[in-house]
Amino acid sequence: MEVTGLHKDIKDQLYKLTSMNTCSNISGQILASLVMNPPKSGDESFEMFCAERDGILSSLARHAKILVNALNQLEGVTCNEAEGAMHVFPRLHLPQRAIKAAEAVNMMPDAFYAQRLLDATGIVVVQGSGFGQLPGTWHFRSTISLQEDKIPAIISRLTTFHRKFMEEFCD
Repeated sequence: MEVTGLHKDIKDQLYKLTSMNTCSNISGQILASLVMNPPKSGDESFEMFCAERDGILSSLARHAKILVNALNQLEGVTCNEAEGAMHVFPRLHLPQRAIKAAEAVNMMPDAFYAQRLLDATGIVVVQGSGFGQLPGTWHFRSTISLQEDKIPAIISRLTTFHRKFMEEFCD
């Protein structure tokens, strides 16, 4: 049987893997090879590859815009546009009472916020204190690689949590 088109591209990629040792398993090797050597113009799968890539990138851009806009609507939160990353890194301007409550339980204020967010909503963010932020500033990192249909519910839960958090620790 003759191997043509997309199957030929995959066969060619698999052939190249025989000398590749960057990953310990075949799935990882295939993925690494495809990332390093995507379809090229003239390959039968090139148009499909471009369409899928462009669709994913535009979806991520929409996610980022929606998330950044929502975060910037929250009291005490500022967030820059995502530029080529899979994350946004909003800054939290926390009330002194929240900072003191965090210190009372021996936590960084952004870790305190992240833990309370997780406990209240199930939403996972990473506290910024692990990323070398400037002293006295607080951030968290959130991914933008969310399922598009789930973003409104996540934003709603985040907004509700944040409002309650800010009310609880209002100075």
